[in-house]
Amino acid sequence: MKIEIKDLTFKCIIGILDYERIKKQKVIVNISFEYEFKKDIFIDYSEISSLIQSQIKIKKFLLIEDAIIFLEAKLYKLYKINNLHITISKPNILKNCIVSVSN
Repeated sequence: MKIEIKDLTFKCIIGILDYERIKKQKVIVNISFEYEFKKDIFIDYSEISSLIQSQIKIKKFLLIEDAIIFLEAKLYKLYKINNLHITISKPNILKNCIVSVSN
């Protein structure tokens, strides 16, 4: 089975610029992964969504890359998943585009 969580949107402290360390900014997280579904074994996508949001807010990462590396390790440790893809976007950091980083 494949799970996709699209456009998980929230505000947090993330970035290296001075004002990014003070004022929360909007981020958008997209994640997909595969797992072996069995009758009594399933993955709670709301739990994963909450985990992603809380960890990014708590850790206040300097770089999006660090957030992705952290989330990747955490999710592989907690869940039996494969083919994990994470994209984190900062839609308001530049006036004329959306900046995204993916693994």
